[in-house]
Amino acid sequence: MNARRVQVPSLLGDPGIRRVRTPERRFLFAPPVDGPITSSVAVAAELARRGHKVAWTGHRPSLESRLRHGSRVFGAVEEDFEKRMHGVRRDWLDLRGLAALRFRWEEFLVPLGHAMMPGVEKAVDRFRPDVVIADQYAFAAPVAARRRGIPWATSAATSAEFARPLAAMPEAEEWVRDQIAGFQLDHGIDDLLDLRFSDHLVLVFSPGALIGDISFFPDHFAFVGPAPGRAAPRAFPWDRLDGRPAALITLGATNSPSADRFLNVAAEAARDMDFQAIIAAPQGVVADPPPNVLVREQVPQDKLLEQVSAVVCHGAHDIVCASLSHGVPLVVSPVLDDQPTVARQVEAAGVGITVGHTSARPDELRTALATVLADGPHRAAAERVRDSIASAGGAAEAADRLEKLA
Repeated sequence: MNARRVQVPSLLGDPGIRRVRTPERRFLFAPPVDGPITSSVAVAAELARRGHKVAWTGHRPSLESRLRHGSRVFGAVEEDFEKRMHGVRRDWLDLRGLAALRFRWEEFLVPLGHAMMPGVEKAVDRFRPDVVIADQYAFAAPVAARRRGIPWATSAATSAEFARPLAAMPEAEEWVRDQIAGFQLDHGIDDLLDLRFSDHLVLVFSPGALIGDISFFPDHFAFVGPAPGRAAPRAFPWDRLDGRPAALITLGATNSPSADRFLNVAAEAARDMDFQAIIAAPQGVVADPPPNVLVREQVPQDKLLEQVSAVVCHGAHDIVCASLSHGVPLVVSPVLDDQPTVARQVEAAGVGITVGHTSARPDELRTALATVLADGPHRAAAERVRDSIASAGGAAEAADRLEKLA
């Protein structure tokens, strides 16, 4: 049993403290196989702090490498699919447009759901959760919950699906819904739902201000904002920062010729500008940086975001939200997956500028950087989003919602 403190009037009229008992509950998380899990980890930690039991199900090797030692993990990817999983994903990364969309669903997401189904059902039966929390693309988890009558929540680690990214292609949008429907029918469910959006609770780890008008979403859609975790400490030559405005330039773990080219374009764009640039890049990628450019293989991203005045990135939702949590405007160069949608949201919210990835030129990037580095509309908009994130509640609000669902 855990307890939550609440303020109540005492007999003397002064505030007193009463402890309200909250029964222990069990929460099973099914995070993405290949995406960020930081927000889920933060929520799980908050639930555990409140005295609840937490477990995880999914691809055991990737989960164990990202979770605290001793976390309870139920493996849930069949061996045959696991052997080819990373190769399938590599093939998908080489595709673009509708070809990438079709390949992702037909060769990765739906087969992954089938490959996870036996393991997830075994995890549910062994752990006996009160609530299942499923990533938007971990389809086995909501199906297992529905088959057993267990409440389930969606964990949305990106804002992309809430912008209807395929709205301009209604046939493609309908085709995706058919893939989700077919998966449910294959597992004996004919009361069809869009498994990307729970009818119980949708936790959106994104600020509503980034998505736009959220007033038309149902009440069970909770825009709790990002829930950051603890960052690993990294060495950094802080004495190299000389007090001028600085920009962080990072493409995350992206490793490709186009990424290498973009980072070199960014270094050239920074040349002779009156600011400093910190570029996160593998050794040797930016071979001859200008004097005002510092290149590091790894950077303490969270600490740097407290210092920098702008961020250049590929539009991954996690780095976008991390930047906006500090009120830092962006230059976004999207590559694939949800990045183009997030980039459009960045521009629509007024918090940044989008530039091409493979076509970016130094002068174009230099102009975009100079614009967002200035104290102007982009910075003001980023600060407004920062304030909305601060008031959204994050992991604590998500845990509150899950407790109510249990």
